Amino acid sequence: MSRSFLDQPERGSGTVLAAGLALVVIMAMALVLLLAQSAVMASRAAAAADLAALAAADALRGLVVGEPCVVAEQVASRNAARVVSCSEGAGQTIEVRTELIARTMLGTATGRARAGPPP
Repeated sequence: MSRSFLDQPERGSGTVLAAGLALVVIMAMALVLLLAQSAVMASRAAAAADLAALAAADALRGLVVGEPCVVAEQVASRNAARVVSCSEGAGQTIEVRTELIARTMLGTATGRARAGPPP
């Protein structure tokens, strides 16, 4: 006695379930990669801001020749970033905000740093 297709209504449901599960796994991996890329870009933006602020603080103290914000822009551009703001504070400190030139799908990575002599 053979069974007909109508007697087995769940035939092929395992394939659909496996395809759906594979799609969920692929979407989760894409999300993890996107978040990892954003974390790396944020780290790069912070590093560019740190380096630019340190170089600008050196220029402000006279250890390096040049205007502090111009020096900060030069250092930031060498790190694939641009200076969004650069301001001198009290006690020969300087604050620099940068953003990376390259964008991610989640937006632009930004960094902020302040540098100066020890208090």
